[in-house]
Amino acid sequence: MPHIHGNRITLREYRIEDLPYIRQWVNDEEITGTLSGIFTFPHTLHESESFLKMTMEGKTGSKGFIIAEKNTLEYIGQIDLHKIDWQNRSAVLGIVIGRKELLGQGYGREAIELMKRFVFERLNLNRLELEVLDFNERAYRCYLSCGFKEEGRLRQKEFKNGGYRDLIIMSVLAEEQ
Repeated sequence: MPHIHGNRITLREYRIEDLPYIRQWVNDEEITGTLSGIFTFPHTLHESESFLKMTMEGKTGSKGFIIAEKNTLEYIGQIDLHKIDWQNRSAVLGIVIGRKELLGQGYGREAIELMKRFVFERLNLNRLELEVLDFNERAYRCYLSCGFKEEGRLRQKEFKNGGYRDLIIMSVLAEEQ
């Protein structure tokens, strides 16, 4: 995949040297606690290595990028497209800022804007959707500011932090750009 350059970040391919950063966040409850149930159990080194290897070989069914610092290409996070539906021109977006010290600094917003441009202008998709847990207010506000609209809620869909939480479905359309 080509690199996509923004003001402060570059969206680049996954690399083996990203493994230590991925290992750090996949077992950090402060980060995974805001994500879906896939992170219920600790991830082993083997699981992280397998994920990275499969992603680099294009065997996951998803397409994605590492969010990297523009000048050094050092890992910041990940942004991926899942469930790409070429017939109906849609995909599901997943994003994580994997370095806690960089949360809240606008890297996620910039990555989403770059990915939207890639999705709508390069891939010619029509719809981009995502899911966010109801208590993840920082992400919800970010998605709204990036043009996503709330479509609905799956009530009490996930058990997190000692209670059942709603999963909010949001989307943005090409014509809304």
